[in-house]
Amino acid sequence: MSPRKSADKELSKDMILKEARHLFATVGYSSVSMRQLAKTLNCSHGAIYYHFKNKAEIFYSLVKSDFSALNLLIDEILLSDNLPQQKLEKVLLCFIEFGLTQQNHYSIMFLSKEKEIQHLLQIDSTKTYEKLIQSMTELTDHKMDPASIWSIFLSLHGFITFYINTDLSFQDVKGLAQFHVKNIMKNIL
Repeated sequence: MSPRKSADKELSKDMILKEARHLFATVGYSSVSMRQLAKTLNCSHGAIYYHFKNKAEIFYSLVKSDFSALNLLIDEILLSDNLPQQKLEKVLLCFIEFGLTQQNHYSIMFLSKEKEIQHLLQIDSTKTYEKLIQSMTELTDHKMDPASIWSIFLSLHGFITFYINTDLSFQDVKGLAQFHVKNIMKNIL
């Protein structure tokens, strides 16, 4: 048996969250146990329970933080001095950039399939969808119907999921992402 973490490397919430994010994104929520997480952190599972009451609380801490980070990026664009069309284009590109630069974050936010955690995603994902809807409706001159907005989200999501498991970074596909967003913008305006 391997030695546990020494006192000088005390287990923190951030250490737990970082490792849990990686495990949730790579093997899925259902396949991760508190004991497995403790083993990868080289600590007792009791040490994790000191910070979190269960696996669901860890997962929710992650997605709440991730959706907040994405929403903050979108808010910064919406509050900028850019023209409405430029803001919308930046919001759409920001969504793609977030997905491809924060792949583990995006995976647990939008690609988790386990039914037992869908309710944990619903509240925060709804806020992000509403922010995207708000951006698309307030930054265009014509009213967009829900089906069109959903179609745009799916187009962005599809772009991200196509590249998310490749060795390509956002910088590698930035030109394609910009082209993709410009094509979406043609259909919006």
